[in-house]
Amino acid sequence: MSRIDQIAAHFEPQKREHEIYQAWLDSGAFEAHADSAKPPFCLVMPPPNITGILHIGHAFTMTLQDILPRQRRMAGYETLYLPGTDHASIATEAKIVAKMAEEGISKEDLGREGFLERAWAWREQYGGNIVEQSKKLGVSSDWTKERFTMDEGLSRAVRKFFVQLYNEGLIYRGERLVNWCPGCQTGISDIEVEHKETDGHFWHIRYPLSDGSGYLQIATTRPETMLGDTALAVHPDDERYQAYIGKTAILPLVGREIPIIADSYVEREFGTGVVKITPAHDPNDFEVGQRHQLPMVNIMNKDGSINENGGKYTGLSREEARKVIVKDLAAAGYLVKVEDHVHQVGHCTRCDSVVEPILSLQWFVKMEELAKPAIEAVRKGEITFVPERFDKIYYNWLENIRDWCISRQLWWGHQIPAWYCDECGEITVAEEEPGKCTQCGSSNLHQDPDTLDTWFSSALWPFSTLGWPDQTPELEKFFPTDFLVTGYDIIFFWVARMIFASLKLTGQIPFRRVYLNGLVRDAQGRKMSKSLGNGIDPLKAIEEYGADALRFTLVNGSSAGNDMRFSQDKIEAARNFCNKIWNAFRFAEMNFDDEMDFASVTIEDLAREDRWILHELQKLIQQTNDNIEKFEFGLCLGNIYAFLWDLFCDWYIEMVKPRLRQTGKSRTAAQFVLNYVLAQAMKLLHPFMPFITEEIFGYLIQDEGMLVTASWPQVDPKYNFPEEAAEINLLMEAVRGIRNIRAEKQVAPSKEIAIIVHSERSEVLAIFEENPALLKQLANVGSTSLSSDKDSLPLNAISAGFTSGAVYIPLENLVDIGEEISRLEAELDRLTQEIKRGEKMLANESFTSKAPEAVVQKERDKLQKNRESYAANQERLKQLKEA
Repeated sequence: MSRIDQIAAHFEPQKREHEIYQAWLDSGAFEAHADSAKPPFCLVMPPPNITGILHIGHAFTMTLQDILPRQRRMAGYETLYLPGTDHASIATEAKIVAKMAEEGISKEDLGREGFLERAWAWREQYGGNIVEQSKKLGVSSDWTKERFTMDEGLSRAVRKFFVQLYNEGLIYRGERLVNWCPGCQTGISDIEVEHKETDGHFWHIRYPLSDGSGYLQIATTRPETMLGDTALAVHPDDERYQAYIGKTAILPLVGREIPIIADSYVEREFGTGVVKITPAHDPNDFEVGQRHQLPMVNIMNKDGSINENGGKYTGLSREEARKVIVKDLAAAGYLVKVEDHVHQVGHCTRCDSVVEPILSLQWFVKMEELAKPAIEAVRKGEITFVPERFDKIYYNWLENIRDWCISRQLWWGHQIPAWYCDECGEITVAEEEPGKCTQCGSSNLHQDPDTLDTWFSSALWPFSTLGWPDQTPELEKFFPTDFLVTGYDIIFFWVARMIFASLKLTGQIPFRRVYLNGLVRDAQGRKMSKSLGNGIDPLKAIEEYGADALRFTLVNGSSAGNDMRFSQDKIEAARNFCNKIWNAFRFAEMNFDDEMDFASVTIEDLAREDRWILHELQKLIQQTNDNIEKFEFGLCLGNIYAFLWDLFCDWYIEMVKPRLRQTGKSRTAAQFVLNYVLAQAMKLLHPFMPFITEEIFGYLIQDEGMLVTASWPQVDPKYNFPEEAAEINLLMEAVRGIRNIRAEKQVAPSKEIAIIVHSERSEVLAIFEENPALLKQLANVGSTSLSSDKDSLPLNAISAGFTSGAVYIPLENLVDIGEEISRLEAELDRLTQEIKRGEKMLANESFTSKAPEAVVQKERDKLQKNRESYAANQERLKQLKEA
């Protein structure tokens, strides 16, 4: 059986991707060893929720995450890509409670222990789904080291973190105003609140003075909260209200007497200059209440309904209470007017319920002291963000940070390690359950029922997963980690918290670089959502097109910090690319012999086109290494794509076809170059498209075994051939011009043509003289005449310019001089616009100073080429008009 008979006509991702992935696992290719002498590289996977299924956002982030571990593994690093999942307390508990509700069961029916048994069973059944789905994407994680935020090791780390901060006075328990989600029925942190623009109203209400002398008027967007009012406030310097300070007013509908106080918090210019103070339901009012020692009246239950402090409104939902209160205010003559008002209303990011500020006894972390070193680590450049613009967002959040509410009124999660003595009330905070009270010695203790915010445990992820607080070999080898890839939307939730937690607990930064990717949007730039029906299921995309096509679509053209647009056209183009390189590989194999002596091929055996493609390959290797070190993954993949599709498939393969029909050294040299370039290109492409590259590499002539652990390409100076590369690029430029003329004049590719090459440079003419076979193969040129004299050129010919010259095709009886003049005039117009564009771009200091030097140089070269083409076409036009 010949080599080609063993190779499928098409790469079959549905069949082969699973088999290839299993081969990687069986070989231990992804496993990292702490005792290795290789330099370390470590990246931790942002742990997806165990509730999750792989969505397109996961696929985008995971694909970007997988690029560097695959590249570093091939480059000789001991690479640990550490995976795991997050217990996701709120999301998981909500799913389990909803499932139980379908069965007519509540949490309370089961009790805490019974509920947790059910939660762990749910995790066992569903928690691994996203792990298996991520394997379909091809992520190269070390699954032997998979972690879970509630496994014993990580749970011990969480307890140690809590106890240490508590002992240092950085964790405290206090009655504070928190963001309360009535849907999830728990407190949530500030960054778990999304503020949405909402149509609402201003209700203007009169508060009668207690002495009957009149009233004061306020405006509120939340009239139901007036049930908890404990004061009215005016600015101390507001002359309109000096006589009212110290008096009292009657709270409408309730009848409670409340003081009129002076506080500089009040804005004199806003509304009437009088505000109601509800300390238990507004953060600013809470501060005012503390300053004036006002009572704190909480009027809401956990579900957002009115509690026993609401009088006759007790039991009503907050929405119902608002309607009834407004109606009663109007009936009693207290409601002055109602105005439409658009304002920002906080919603829970988990369930979208409107968040209520509620006074609650919670646990908090003091953030000011922890934030300072986290700010300095970025300022000093110990940690860098990609792109750098996210520094400002990071600084702004940490410099204005408030204390972090870390307690949640949930059962699934890390239970707070604090125990209360039933005899004396002493609180004991410890890593392990205490046997008795440290104050009175009683053994009657009960643990705080609340759990910790999910992000409290996630903050420890980069080092707890490596064994902290124990000094494990993994922690010593791989920490600090090198790289983190995550969405820019969780820079506050997670990134900042990992930084301050790591600095506090280990004295080291958690990672050196943070790559922030954007969102995946649809082709129109809209956010994907169920309501729009524009979501993309990555698992279906993998099933239809293969993981490589999906990965290519997500990375190609992407850049750090920016959203990417996904479309059907893009993924179909990605599949076409897979087919293109597979067909090129099959062409090579079809022209390989069972025995090929590649060792006998010397530099002298290489033809000009061989030297050109090898030189272009060295440029690609250098570009790829530069791109990867700058984390320019989208640009990097685009360069590899252009090399394979255009230079290798469309040009080089066409150039060598005649030599492959021969025998002898020329054929062997062509076979060697085909094999070598394909092998090196598959290595470069592997981090982006691992499956098809592994398949192709396995068939090529190489002695490295599996591609996943093969050596990463480095520039090989012996394959640098700048002169030959310049010559072939010049020929290609001329051939493109000839092909364009053929297409424009509808001259069949099968029709042999004669050309005249004009240049004032003899070395340019020599290139065309020495390469008749390439001109014949690429443009079906039968004869080539050379000219350095413009006056000798025929008038009845069509020209196509190239660098330092032009090609003329005499087409007697096929071309009209008038048409050629029109064509040249149109071409001059086009070139004029291109030259203006180039000059404007290069005159823009912002572009020349900020764009990569290679990009700027490319624009300079393009401008020079356009100027030369303009001069050549202008001279030709002059000749035709003078004829």
